[in-house]
Amino acid sequence: MDVVGQTSGLKAAQLNALQRIYRRHLTKDEVISAELAKFMCGLSHEIRRQIGVLIDRFGAVKYVIVGDDKQIMLPDLSDFTLGRSGLRGLRCVHTHLKNESLSQDDLTDLALLRLDMMVAIGVGPMGLPASVYYAHLVPENSQQQQVEQLFAPSVGQWQLEFKLFIHALESELERKLDFGRVDLSDPRERAILISVSQQRRQDIDDSMCELNELARTADVVVLDQVVQRPQRLNPKYLMGEGKIKEVVIRALQQRATMLVFDQDLTPTQVRSIAALTDLKVVDRSQVILDIFARRAHTLDGKVQVELAQLKYILPRLSGKGTALSRLMGGIGGRGPGETKLEIDRRRIRERISRLEKRLKTMARGRLQRRSKRVRAQVPIISIVGYTNAGKSTLLNSLTSSEVFTEDLLFATLDTSTRRLRFPLEREVIITDTVGFIRKLPASLMGAFKSTLEELSDADLLLHVVDLSNPRYAEQITAVEQILVDLKLGHIQRLLVFNKIDCVDNDEVKELCRRHQAIGVCATDRRTFEPLLDQLQQRFWSDTTVDESVSGGD
Repeated sequence: MDVVGQTSGLKAAQLNALQRIYRRHLTKDEVISAELAKFMCGLSHEIRRQIGVLIDRFGAVKYVIVGDDKQIMLPDLSDFTLGRSGLRGLRCVHTHLKNESLSQDDLTDLALLRLDMMVAIGVGPMGLPASVYYAHLVPENSQQQQVEQLFAPSVGQWQLEFKLFIHALESELERKLDFGRVDLSDPRERAILISVSQQRRQDIDDSMCELNELARTADVVVLDQVVQRPQRLNPKYLMGEGKIKEVVIRALQQRATMLVFDQDLTPTQVRSIAALTDLKVVDRSQVILDIFARRAHTLDGKVQVELAQLKYILPRLSGKGTALSRLMGGIGGRGPGETKLEIDRRRIRERISRLEKRLKTMARGRLQRRSKRVRAQVPIISIVGYTNAGKSTLLNSLTSSEVFTEDLLFATLDTSTRRLRFPLEREVIITDTVGFIRKLPASLMGAFKSTLEELSDADLLLHVVDLSNPRYAEQITAVEQILVDLKLGHIQRLLVFNKIDCVDNDEVKELCRRHQAIGVCATDRRTFEPLLDQLQQRFWSDTTVDESVSGGD
């Protein structure tokens, strides 16, 4: 095994001495032996650099690290998984040349890497061990204390039976975990939701409530939420480096498996945050894409979702970049050939090209079907609205259909078309479209553009709104803005307030009057008469609604 860290400038004899540390083996009861501590301090005094070791619970030295005169840099420990207690099963013991106590970086590494213990042994004037400074994690408490720092005058006076200590610490951590009801046997992801924004507090709260619903729809368990309103956004971590480390430590304490940001992260920010932790780092767009991938059932929907995912992934592929590319030939161009990263990018671009061609073929089929409807001169109504507003439920009740519905965001992804028959052999075609949401990923808008083009043939857009939602006004604005972005703002719209059974009757009347809307309860056909009457008045002004209205495919 090799010595890691800053080994340049060391003599061969010094490197050999460091290499021999790997051969040493400690008992399970000692944090570090007096002999090894003396050897490390003497060698550290000689080379004027800090020396550290990472030791597992069996007493085996897993890493020997050389730093500079102020710190050591710990290697990647992702191969050492966290146990049930949340500890990694490794302890770090290193030297401090000026006999100083543990630094803030030491304590941060202890918490971020979930080490069993962080130990600093002071180096005396003659290279002998001096004081011992050590710290360990503690269970969550009301004082928000993350670590406990302790001190021993010397290695010889440090009386600590490590095996008993670590057993007691793990038992306490597990007891606190059980008390907090975190079910580690649950296969679902456990997430901390994070918002870093300079918006108004109310807007942030609304967006976080929506993110919480998105997480629930994606089958993610939400453990906690973190909101920060900084004066200036950090281009590297979005939030400050100290704050993101604090959040990661908090997530590890609660046994979270992922961090979910309400804002879209740049590829650089994802890599920077991921470098701090083994936790998954995702943003709002990724959660929405995952939901769409779960909900897509038709071939059309699956192709559109895969295209959106690939367009999202392409700029986020990480690697050594293009500096090592050797594709052009000639002087300075000879080398190892196409790198793995470039191969992945090329394959994704080729797959995107194939999917786009496939979508164009499907779009021609949709265009033919739409042309037939237009030639038949049958009025077309498209139901639009915010996700989970009750669009599919309304379609089912109006046309006696069985389109899938559920109290989740984006429960219905694939477009459904049905016929609604009126008296005197008159009928309209009603189309249910995918729900809208604020901050809809651009890749999804592009992928679903061909599907949403069907809205352009509509004679009327039925804008369904969940009136029971306290943020219904913002949702109306969001849908209207998306319609403008899709260049559909010129099509007539009829505002329909759904779920009026959940709102006071007098308030419903006032809101309907103010917004010139029609109130319905999508699960109660008895409330549909004003809506059906309005539709007939719009398309056939010479008739009124009666009980003979029916639906069908």
